[in-house]
Amino acid sequence: MTQNFTFTDTSESLSTVLQRLIGNLSGKTITLRDLMEAIGEQGLLLMCAIACLPFLIPVSIPGVSTVFGAAIVMISLAITLNRLPWLPKRILDKEMETARLVPALEKGVNIVSKLDRYMRPRLPGLTTGTVMARVNGLAIMTAGVLLMMPLGFVPFSNTLPGVAILLFSAGMIQRDGATVLGGYLFLVLTTIYFAILAYGAFWAGQGLSNSLTGA
Repeated sequence: MTQNFTFTDTSESLSTVLQRLIGNLSGKTITLRDLMEAIGEQGLLLMCAIACLPFLIPVSIPGVSTVFGAAIVMISLAITLNRLPWLPKRILDKEMETARLVPALEKGVNIVSKLDRYMRPRLPGLTTGTVMARVNGLAIMTAGVLLMMPLGFVPFSNTLPGVAILLFSAGMIQRDGATVLGGYLFLVLTTIYFAILAYGAFWAGQGLSNSLTGA
């Protein structure tokens, strides 16, 4: 049976919270279930923040884009519907190498620590109320779908939506509407970037088709 929930912000810096959670991870492999159990059911936004960290640095970890991207989409759907999330077992229990994942998460936290310096409660209209929670949830979901696109070989295709998700999550946790606004900016930039990629791919395909037809 689904439950309603409310988001709780924190007086601690986001990097401190994330570093403590990541520091408790151990074992040769780790699953999304392990991460969610470490965070707790009220930490949906923290889960989104953690899931986007590997995409903020130029590192490739097999399987992470699919697992974390799907997690972000399903969690953001839960945020939008104000329900606890459901995730398929194959996503929850897919094993990832701790030795490769944790260092990437820690490097992401270093980036978050720089963001912490500028975060403070402001523009409450963008972070409070059921309506804004749902609107922001839809925005995170859109960024999560873009993150899952099989374009990891294309520069910035993971980084841009990853930054958007981090800004949305951090801004909602810390009640910083300016940071949430930055999330929307990066979401717009991501959408434009993907549109340019699609346009380029279309015309490249047209050129190839014409050259083959001409031959």
